[in-house]
Amino acid sequence: MAKVELVMPKMGESIMEATILNWLKQPGDKVEMDEPILEIATDKVDSEVPSPVDGVIEEILFEADEVIEVGKVIAIISTEATESESKNESSSESANVENLNITKSVEVIQEISNNENINYSESERFYSPLVKSIAKTEGIELSELEQVTGSGKDGRLTKNDLINYLAKRSTKQVEAPKVTTSKPTVKKKETAKVVAVKPAVSVGGNVEIIQMDRMRKLIANHMVRSKQTSPHVTSFVEADVTNLVNWRNAHKKDFQNRYGEKLTFTPIFVEAVVKAIQDFPLINVSVDGDNIIKKNYINIGMAAATPSGSLIVPVIKNADNYNIAGLAKQVNDLANRARTNKLKPDEIQDGTFTLTNVGTFGNLSGTPIINQPQVAILSVGAIIKKPAVVETEYGDLIAVRQLMMMSLSYDHRVVDGFLGGSFLKRVSDYLEDFDVNQQF
Repeated sequence: MAKVELVMPKMGESIMEATILNWLKQPGDKVEMDEPILEIATDKVDSEVPSPVDGVIEEILFEADEVIEVGKVIAIISTEATESESKNESSSESANVENLNITKSVEVIQEISNNENINYSESERFYSPLVKSIAKTEGIELSELEQVTGSGKDGRLTKNDLINYLAKRSTKQVEAPKVTTSKPTVKKKETAKVVAVKPAVSVGGNVEIIQMDRMRKLIANHMVRSKQTSPHVTSFVEADVTNLVNWRNAHKKDFQNRYGEKLTFTPIFVEAVVKAIQDFPLINVSVDGDNIIKKNYINIGMAAATPSGSLIVPVIKNADNYNIAGLAKQVNDLANRARTNKLKPDEIQDGTFTLTNVGTFGNLSGTPIINQPQVAILSVGAIIKKPAVVETEYGDLIAVRQLMMMSLSYDHRVVDGFLGGSFLKRVSDYLEDFDVNQQF
């Protein structure tokens, strides 16, 4: 009989601790390899931690609601392996904490708060990173947070306590304010102050109030922060992608037979974006105060839908190292795991440019909001057959062509109209001049 130490996994570069939400297994319970043992939370992600081995839970070292440092032993698992095998397995597991197979990521999103000046460190009461994050997002001052009753160990405030409090708080806020019918008395030669009253929300039978879940709140906060940070400008161009469409239609079956992957338009769009970034590297930057941070690597984020209907942006790291076949594999893998909540935290980080395809919804175009701290985001619309003027050696002709609208939203602090417009046109040129004779 050997013992294996289960350690607190690392959930991203900046994450140094996590809160234990709930133990799914108890001492004496049998577990199989990759079976979830507990749920943990940070201020960026809630996840399940799987078992690294087959065995029996011998000891749980920490209780729910406790905050544990990354890499610290949180449980002991007894296995049938020998002691030497167990040590090797445990050592390997510890050395690869960042690469744990997290089976379920239920609330993943980069959180940026509009209430950075709120400081909870002055309190003698302990608050987990997740509780602080939610409270800061909601704009809850320390004095208010201190009054919320906690149900955790030693009266600790848990995530559920705070969410329940926010639900009650929201209900109180939508009640209609009391209005008096008497006229205010205004003294002579004094100016009456006009106080803006927030209109009451009707809660009659024809109205349903839906409380935002945490992901929706964070997305809303992220979008508002982006608009407040970056002066958005959007440019548009229409691309004739007839050759590209014909090439894909002619090769998609052979492509799937050869690589076992579906050939969508997304990897082709990503390839064109990568080439255009190489031509205009100052679109691949971020802003830090008065400094422009130029990225010498190209990580392309692609907006993908989650089961809840929200959008998440997995990132293709070093996209310039892949051909179309490699990009197709990356795109399909990330999109599939986004739909099943199996993305790892590091797979939604460090993007330098984002692509969103509103054409999948049947939309012709859109004006996307920049994914901070990036400075530009490209939107591609639906590909539509339209009559268009085609120049030939015999003169201009009207022909049916496959046309697609594209839009680029960019941060006008550092990307002016010339750079933004030129970059967008270059992406269009690469798509229009697609080589129909290329192999994959």
